[in-house]
Amino acid sequence: MNWNNQGGGPWGPKRPNPWGQGPQGGGSGGGGAPDFEDLIRKGQDRLKSFAPGGQFGGRGIGLIGLGAVALWLASGLYTVRPDEVGLNLIFGRYVGTTQPGLNYNLPYPIGSVVRPSVTTVNTTEVGFRSSETRARTGQRDLNEESLMLTGDENIVDIDFAVQWQVNPARAADYVFNIQEPETSIKAVAESAMREIIGKRNIQAILTTERGPVEGDVKQLMQDVLDSYGAGVVIRLVQLQKVDPPAQVIDAFRDVQAARQDQDRARNEAETYASKVVPEARGEAARIQQEAEAYRERVIAEASGQASRFDQIYAEYKKAPEVTRERMYLETMERVLAGAEKTVIDQNGSSQQGVVPYLPLGDFQKKPGATK
Repeated sequence: MNWNNQGGGPWGPKRPNPWGQGPQGGGSGGGGAPDFEDLIRKGQDRLKSFAPGGQFGGRGIGLIGLGAVALWLASGLYTVRPDEVGLNLIFGRYVGTTQPGLNYNLPYPIGSVVRPSVTTVNTTEVGFRSSETRARTGQRDLNEESLMLTGDENIVDIDFAVQWQVNPARAADYVFNIQEPETSIKAVAESAMREIIGKRNIQAILTTERGPVEGDVKQLMQDVLDSYGAGVVIRLVQLQKVDPPAQVIDAFRDVQAARQDQDRARNEAETYASKVVPEARGEAARIQQEAEAYRERVIAEASGQASRFDQIYAEYKKAPEVTRERMYLETMERVLAGAEKTVIDQNGSSQQGVVPYLPLGDFQKKPGATK
């Protein structure tokens, strides 16, 4: 089509071209600018070739469809992080587990993937709620959860925390068997604690039974959750606070102080007894041994004296006069050995019969006395 106002373009001979005077010479072969209307017509022809009924219509639609299907299938690739386990679902039904890394499942809406964290340690609080603000860190008590009845019909206020995590080998149970895991675990923890506390006396709970209570509650919770198929591992049960109710806590503290004094006095008495009794037993054993030794010595001495007497008597019967004189002399020797002596000669010529003698013993003593 030539751009002239006389040949009658699309606007006719009497309606001029809205863009003004067209190129002279007509067509695109005149060496001028290309015909703008021809360019539009050529573009429309190319689009018609890919449209239904065109030269490439069926093939084009097939290529577009294959590309869309390929993109849809490629969207099934997904990544599982090291702290997760992938659970593949087909039409909402669990079909398998995948490990960390790049994995594949049919894309939405046929397939889907659930990736629960299996290494995160979760904490469930019973009897209190922790609250952290910029100003301070504190906690709020919940008496409806913490007040429990003991085996001796007393009331105790217990706050405790449970640490748990998903069992990597049973992650599907955690996702599909329990609708609200945290709520269920909290209910099981409170129920287990009430059962264990109901079997013990308050005095033992307040003093020596904290460790056994934690262990028993942990084991009971694990057994109950396993029976539910919860897919949860209980890591720790920790008692935060174990006190009597606030209304009677002062009286309980007085009783506790009195019990401590009683235990202290008992321990002191037992210590004293453990010290005195062995000493008394040792002293008694020593006296008994000394008595036995004295008895043995006396018996031995008596036996020796009797044997000596028998021997002397046997010699006496052989020579009575000689033996009697010897015995007399030996006896007098022992008796007069340390006494002052005066010798009287009954047959002497002096009038008094006193025989003077030189006390050599006194002379031997005097040099020693002067030293």
